[in-house]
Amino acid sequence: MNTPAPLPTGLRPMLESGLDALSIDRAFAAPLLDYLALLARWNRTYNLTAVRDPGEMVGKHLLDSLAMHAFVEPLVATGGALADLGTGAGLPGIPLAIVKPGLRVTLVESNGKKARFMREAIRQLGLKDVRVAESRIEALDETGAYAAITARALATLPLILELGGHLLGEDGVLLAMKGVHPGDEIAALPAGWRMQASHPLQVPGLDAERHLVVVGRTPR
Repeated sequence: MNTPAPLPTGLRPMLESGLDALSIDRAFAAPLLDYLALLARWNRTYNLTAVRDPGEMVGKHLLDSLAMHAFVEPLVATGGALADLGTGAGLPGIPLAIVKPGLRVTLVESNGKKARFMREAIRQLGLKDVRVAESRIEALDETGAYAAITARALATLPLILELGGHLLGEDGVLLAMKGVHPGDEIAALPAGWRMQASHPLQVPGLDAERHLVVVGRTPR
């Protein structure tokens, strides 16, 4: 179960082209494909993701996760930690940790099978700054421990903050990965929170709208 399955030929050039478009070093293609191979193998037994085809996983999982890589660069520079909420099989946290060595990531996931997979992926990939918190988001007792939290297709902005806002330090931010610009969700942000920025993202090979919405506390 722990040995990655061989991937179809042709995936590496596809991934390398996407990395070029995102200004990410091609040297990271090898560990990213190692992660993808492990995910594809475990997925056949444990149904970790609805995307079954490794070719689709390149765009919909790897490159989609990496489209926000520039926005976690400040965390690497300052040593701030990132919590990836409801990460599932480790998306976007594991791909981000691969391409940003030194990024401290906590993968928050309550599903035991997915948590076991991520621990194995962390071990095989040698991701020393990544850990798994097998917990419901709202039950994670690490108040104020993170400079940023992120979530990919998890919930609305207000619900993400309700579940995981306590994890952020005073100046911490939510880096929420969204499809279309979530105007209604932004308008419904709870008291004490405000949108700081909204950035359109381009995901190589995906003809779909993507945005990164940055939310922080309202200045006192």
